[in-house]
Amino acid sequence: MRPALAGIVFALCATACFSVLDTTGQFISASVPLVMALWMRFLMQSMATAALVLPKRGWQAMHTKRLPMHLLRALALVGSSGMAYLSLRYVPVSEFSAIVMVSPLAVTVFATLVFKERVSRARWALIIGSFVGTLVIVRPGAHSFEPTLLLPLGVVAFGVVFQLLTSSLTSTEEPLVVHLYTGLTALALTTALLPFAWQTLMPASLWGYLLLLALASTVGHFLLIMAFSKANAATITPFLYAQIGFGTLGGYLVFGYFPDGWSQLGMAMIAVCGVGCAWLTMRETRQAAGVAP
Repeated sequence: MRPALAGIVFALCATACFSVLDTTGQFISASVPLVMALWMRFLMQSMATAALVLPKRGWQAMHTKRLPMHLLRALALVGSSGMAYLSLRYVPVSEFSAIVMVSPLAVTVFATLVFKERVSRARWALIIGSFVGTLVIVRPGAHSFEPTLLLPLGVVAFGVVFQLLTSSLTSTEEPLVVHLYTGLTALALTTALLPFAWQTLMPASLWGYLLLLALASTVGHFLLIMAFSKANAATITPFLYAQIGFGTLGGYLVFGYFPDGWSQLGMAMIAVCGVGCAWLTMRETRQAAGVAP
């Protein structure tokens, strides 16, 4: 299998795992405390990553000159994961998946404003289109508007910080080492809070769902790392929007929910604009390398 095709397959499998994560999170969010869910997720992630990294690198893998950035990245991940779990108590998986997929475009806006990166008019048009799509889903001012639909925007905000820190750290350190540091730090933070949220007397089924949530998160992130190791971001990014479709399917199969016409329109706008931005990135990369489009 060609590397680019393998990367696409890994990316699609990762988005399916993330949709399982979100659907499971929504299913148990009313019964399992947030801290317990996050702790289980980061425990499995840390164990799996350590099993991959430590046998090859030993404790040398923990050597870093950028510890504060690792800690900030872990805080951003905990914040993003916590907001996601809270959001899924109130927001259907399909709409949630669409809104959080605005994150890559929000990163572009942030990089433009803070780092003064140049952005073409076409890219600005697509970014604006994605935010309009978000407004179509949320519909502020409409009779059907629910303030809880704004919660996923918190996930986007933390996600912007997380992605910018990820880009900076992976420019000097191996992705799996960054993943290990983040997982261990997030695990330490949630472990410190665990005594205030622990519930021992839960049905065995809820423990099973917690395990499924942690497994889906761990496998999904690993598959995403594999995807980006096989192909560049411009190739992979368009296929990440398949998470909107998987999220819609999960919401329908588990909860019998299907988004209304306006939400479908907003979701389609976000997906199209995201894919368009990825296509522009690919074209700009090829032009910079002197390759004919």
